Order: sequence, then structure tokens, then C-alpha cells
Amino acid sequence: MLHSQLVIFKVVAETKNISTAAKRLHMSQPAISLQIQSLENEVGVKLFERSNKGVRLTKAGEIFYQKVQDIIDKIHEAYELARDAGGESKGKLYIGATLTIGEYVLPKLLAYFYKLYPEIEMRVKIANTDTIYHELVEKTIDIGLIEGTIDDEELKVEKFWEDELVVVVPYHHIWGSKERLPVAELLKERIILREEGSGTRKVLEIALKELGLDLNDLNVTMEFSSTQAIKEVVAAGLGVTIISELTVRRDCDLKMFKKLSILEAPIRRPLSFVLTKSTAHEKQKQLFINLLRNNELVAKLISQDICDYVQPV
Repeated sequence: MLHSQLVIFKVVAETKNISTAAKRLHMSQPAISLQIQSLENEVGVKLFERSNKGVRLTKAGEIFYQKVQDIIDKIHEAYELARDAGGESKGKLYIGATLTIGEYVLPKLLAYFYKLYPEIEMRVKIANTDTIYHELVEKTIDIGLIEGTIDDEELKVEKFWEDELVVVVPYHHIWGSKERLPVAELLKERIILREEGSGTRKVLEIALKELGLDLNDLNVTMEFSSTQAIKEVVAAGLGVTIISELTVRRDCDLKMFKKLSILEAPIRRPLSFVLTKSTAHEKQKQLFINLLRNNELVAKLISQDICDYVQPV
């Protein structure tokens, strides 16, 4: 319980807002407030000053915050030592990935990595960006692979690939003869999107604003947490979508869909890996990071089918 309260305290302190912290941690605002109150009662002093603009650390809270990160790291170090003492000394690597990366990129990377290091046991969690952020904060994963970026000074974010969001339509759609589409044309069609909290949606929303179009201006008729579900609905002729080019490469080759770039400016986004300051599984993390930083190899792996990926040298 104390560990969870410390994690909640850390996120509230960094976001300076109960509502934002609740969204990141997938908790209700009352639950966040209750945990903070319980922690303050335990410590015996007020840790936050509340106002209509949000919350800020008291002097005592600032001192407490300086130690909390070390405490969280020590707790997870204790977890690792206990697992080792229990006979689980085999190398482990816990990876979290957002849906697009988890479905279309990570399997190829893992297949190659396993060929090189079969002794390392890999565990993977696939979820949206908000959930991966939560897992990183709680240090239940070693590396997060996300679409876009995460704004947290306690996390290190580094790009390993660049993706493009493209307009995807059925192959025989009226736009099928185009290679690029003016952004204003999107107002004329029913739009199928990823759910709120996904990296794809966040990047799209920011890009549209830069092009002078608000996401609320679109005729969004359906939202899904599954890219495959979106593709099925588009294939059925129920609308068009804007999703990762990685997810439709093969479908376009098979002439199921046609992909179009935005005419005014292609919507590009980084695919990044995110690390905490925890030293858990440091050797295994570094080996996987070395793979991610090998841009030429990553490009080859992404472009090939999982069954015939590049063999380790």
C-alpha cells in the first residue's frame, strides 16, 4: 500500500494536478485525493497546498519528494534481490509497448533478439501510451516503446524510428487514385479513429491543429482500441481512417487499401523507447537498447515478414 501511495504522490507532485494524475494512473480523482490524504496522515504533515489552479508541494513536500524516487528504486531493487534469492536468477527483461509498435514492430525485434540471447526471458505488455507511462512510473517494466513522447523529467526518451500517419481508404474508394490528400477533404468523410489515450490519436490531434483543423471538426463516427478492428470497419466501407503506415503496408500491397499522405505536410511521429532511472535488469536493457539504436538493422527487421527476418550475424 505504501509503495502505491508513493507512486501516486510522485505523479501528483510532477503533474501539479489531481485530474491529470488520475488520468495517467487510471484512477478516479477521489481515489487519488484519498491516497494523498492517507499519506499525509501517515507522514504527519501537509505535503501539498491545494488551490483552484491545482496543487503544489509544501516545503515539507519538496523534501519528501527528493527521497521518494530513491525509495521507489530501492523497493524494486529489493524485489529483484528476492527473486534472485528464490532461484529466479535467469536474465529477465520486461517490455511495455503501445499497440501499433506491439503488433507491427516489436514481434520482429523480439524474434531477432531471442536468436541472439535465448537465455533472456522476455515479458511483454501491450497497452496504450497512458498505460505504458503508468507501468514505467511504477517500474513494473524496464523499457517502454511508445508512439510520440512522454513529458516526464524522470524518464529518458530516445527516438529509434520514425513513422507516418496516413489516410487509409478502401482500394476502390473515390480517393483511391490520389497519392496525397488535402487536409480539408477529411471533412467530407466519416472518420474512424483510435481511442482517447492512444499515441496515434494524440499525435494526430496535434498535427491537425498545426494544419488549422480541430479534431472535433471531423465527423468521427467510431473509435476503437484495436487497429485491426479499424481496418475491418474501413474495409467494410463504413468510413476512412488515419493510422500508422506500418499497419497497412501488406494490405496496400494486396490492394485491400490505399494509403494517402496529407498534402500540406505528411504527419510524421517518432517511435521512441523510454527508460526509468532504475538499475534493474541493466545488462539486459542495454543489450536491447543496442538493437534499437542500430537503425539499419531495425529498418531491415521492420520491412520483412516475421518468418524470414534477418538472421543474426
